[in-house]
Amino acid sequence: MKKLTTVLAGLLLCLSTNVFAEKHADAALEHATAAAAQGKAGNAGGLVDHAKMALDEAASASLVSKSIAKNHIDEAGELLQKAVHEGNLSHAPAATKLVNEAIVHLNAIPKK
Repeated sequence: MKKLTTVLAGLLLCLSTNVFAEKHADAALEHATAAAAQGKAGNAGGLVDHAKMALDEAASASLVSKSIAKNHIDEAGELLQKAVHEGNLSHAPAATKLVNEAIVHLNAIPKK
């Protein structure tokens, strides 16, 4: 009985980490979408603000994610970091392109 309880507790822990990762990935996607909208409008500053928030959420998701999801989240994080750099240089079109590529990765994360 004690082994069964331990196994079930471990299973619940594994499932809960995926829920936390998905929550952060969804928030990253929301901010990345807002960043893309700001970039499309030519607002590099607004793009940077939202891209930084998306990057923070992606970093949080990466800490608790596994497998394919982690690969997509990490790739999105790298693209968002590059977008922040381009946005800080007031290169809104280039930053927007990078954010859109990050969005593709965030949308590719398998949902549970």
